[in-house]
Amino acid sequence: MQDCVENDRRAQEKLYRHFFPLMLSMCRRHTNDQEAAFTIINDGMLKVFKNISSYNFKGSFEGWVRRIVYRALSDYYRKENKYLKFLVFEEKEKNTSQNALAGLYYEDLLQLTQSLPDKMSKVFHMYAIEGYNHKEIGDHLGISDGTSKWYLSEARKELKAKIAIQNNQAAKG
Repeated sequence: MQDCVENDRRAQEKLYRHFFPLMLSMCRRHTNDQEAAFTIINDGMLKVFKNISSYNFKGSFEGWVRRIVYRALSDYYRKENKYLKFLVFEEKEKNTSQNALAGLYYEDLLQLTQSLPDKMSKVFHMYAIEGYNHKEIGDHLGISDGTSKWYLSEARKELKAKIAIQNNQAAKG
C-alpha cells in the first residue's frame, strides 16, 4: 500500500486489478449498464488512489475501498440527475419497487434506512449499499447467514411500506 501512496503505477495497477472484480460485482447490483459500471469503478478507484494516504488502518481496507466506490456510484447518479434506481431489491419485487422509488432521492433513502432498527439498518446497508454477501455480514455482526437474510427481508418490507407512505403523502400534497 505504501507504494500506492508514493504513486507507483505498478502497485496502483495491482491494487486496481485486485479490487476490480469485487467493485464490478457491487456496481452490477446497482446498474445493468456495463459502461456506467466501468466509469463508476474508474472514478472510485481514482479517488482511492488520491486519498489512500488518509486510510488510517481502522476497519478493513476492502470496506474503505467499497465505501469510496459506492460514493462514486452515488455521485454518478446524482451527476447524471437520475433518480435513485440502483437500490437492490429481489427480481420479484423489482417492478413495484422501482415504481415506488421513482420520486425518491438518495438523501431521502438514507434517511429512511436510518429510521430502521439498528441491526436491520446495518444488514441492509452492508448488503445493498456496500455489497457484502450474507456470510460476510454474518461474520461481521456475529449472526448466522439465515438471520442476515431475515434482517434484509424485513428491512425491505419496512422500506417499501415507508416509501409507499411517502408516495401517498406526496400525491396528496
